[in-house]
Amino acid sequence: MFISSAFAQTAPAATAAGGGMMSSLTGMLPLVLMFVVLYFIMIRPQMKKQKEHRLMIEAVAKGDEIATAGGIIGRITKLGEGTVSMEVSPGVEVQLQRSAIAQVLPKGTLK
Repeated sequence: MFISSAFAQTAPAATAAGGGMMSSLTGMLPLVLMFVVLYFIMIRPQMKKQKEHRLMIEAVAKGDEIATAGGIIGRITKLGEGTVSMEVSPGVEVQLQRSAIAQVLPKGTLK
């Protein structure tokens, strides 16, 4: 009785041994699909956002009104290689890194 059932359990494994290559590919298919979905949902939009931010920072000019990552709003007075001088209020200038610029505001935001 026990020998018959043991033999029956090993019989399908013997037929699957011939398709070992195909079974390993189908086993990897969910991992590949998960990576593709992860790329299109998370990685690609993040790369696009970084590229847009880099282009925005490179296009900043004197007189532009900006908001920093810390929430400070001001007008650019001087541009350096990696830094920017920003006028927060009349007579008060703050120097910050270009990467700290969060967004360029529309003209006329500051009065």
